[in-house]
This record gives sequence, structure tokens and C-alpha cells, in this order.
Amino acid sequence: MKVALYARYSSEDQRDASIEDQLRLCRLHAEKQGWTIVDSYTDRAISGASLLRPGIQELIQDATRGRFTIVLAEAMDRLSRDQEDIAGLFKRMTFSGVRIITLSEGDVTHLHIGLKGTMNALFLKDLAEKVRRGLRGRIEDGKSGGGNSYGYDVVRQFDAKGERIRGDRTINEDEARTVRRIFTDYTRGKSSRTIAMELNRDGVPGPQGREWGPSATGSAATASSTMRCMSGGWSGTGCAT
Repeated sequence: MKVALYARYSSEDQRDASIEDQLRLCRLHAEKQGWTIVDSYTDRAISGASLLRPGIQELIQDATRGRFTIVLAEAMDRLSRDQEDIAGLFKRMTFSGVRIITLSEGDVTHLHIGLKGTMNALFLKDLAEKVRRGLRGRIEDGKSGGGNSYGYDVVRQFDAKGERIRGDRTINEDEARTVRRIFTDYTRGKSSRTIAMELNRDGVPGPQGREWGPSATGSAATASSTMRCMSGGWSGTGCAT
């Protein structure tokens, strides 16, 4: 029987070795069963909350072409954690004559889809609440709760256990001068379009080295101001504005 392997990990904090570990276990199982592995599909550092993943999409397309008759994965949640998506995937595979088999659940049936799908959906909801709670706590501690904003640099440091300390920022003095200039020009009545044109004329690099646009000038000023307000001036270290 022809089998396709699928592996996924969801966080950038995990390692590529996670993918190889999953595929290694699946290969061993396929060899024991005497199955022929035709291909393997992977998605790295991508959440299982959506099927909009290149690896799973390629797998679905190849299944409809009849390349294999079995999809083998470590567990159902590697394929998807969304209840509606896993049900839809199961329906598509069934229509194409493809069985889904996992090392954890075995031969996946409608019963697995109902029970495990519900459990995975609850896991996603609980995870989202924990993430929001963690971000709020980080902000209340005077740290950044999200990505970096123009005017600040990420502070990379580690605790005593060697784990990365997240959320600390320091002012980028060169970019801070640009932020102050944007604020000053705006208070003088200049439009965001005019400010952007003048910054580009003067050769001032925009966020990520791109040219300035009307929305970028507003975003840079708003983001820097918001970060300063939420963090209380970064615990006395100052603010870009």
C-alpha cells in the first residue's frame, strides 16, 4: 500500500528535529506494516489552527490525484487542531479513498473526529486564553506584549536557567530622532503624506529599510507612543518620543 507521511510543529521555540523525529517514527511504522512510502509532507513553525499551510495543502492535492491510499502522522493534532478543519480533511480523504492513520489513534474513524476534534478545539481555546493572559502580564511588567516597533531594539538576554527573557526593549536613538521629527511635523500641521515625502527626500530609511509611506509615518508614531504609554517609559529607561 502506498503511504504519505505528514509532520508538523507549531512554535518557533521548537526545533526542526521535532519534524525529523515524527517522520522517523512514521517510517518505522510504515516499514513494519510493509507499506511503500511515496512522499513526506511537512509544515514547520506553523499553527495547526488552520489548514492554510503549504505542506497540508500539497498533501490534499496529491491525495485527490491518487498518489497514495494512506496518510500516516504521529497524531491527529499534527494534521489539524481545528474541529471543523479536521472533519473537512477527513471527508476529503474519505472521498478520495484515502485512510488517515496515526501512531496515537490508529485508524481514524468518525468517532475519533468527533471526540478528538472537540478535545483539540478546547485545547486551542485554552491555549489562546493562556497566551492572552501571558501577554497582559508581560505588559503590566513594563515589557512589550508583541512584535518590535520602530524606534526600539529588541533586548536579547537570558535568565539563570538559560531561557530567553522576552519583552524587553531599548530605544534606538537614530530611529527615535525620526519618531520625534514625525511627531513635531504632525503637530505643525503637516499631513502624513507630506511627512513621508520629506523623509524619503532626505534619505531617511523607513521601517525595515523601505521607503516611507503615509501609513508608515502614522504607524511609527502611534506604535512608539503606545509602547511608551503601556510600559510606563520602560521602567525609567526613557521613551522614543
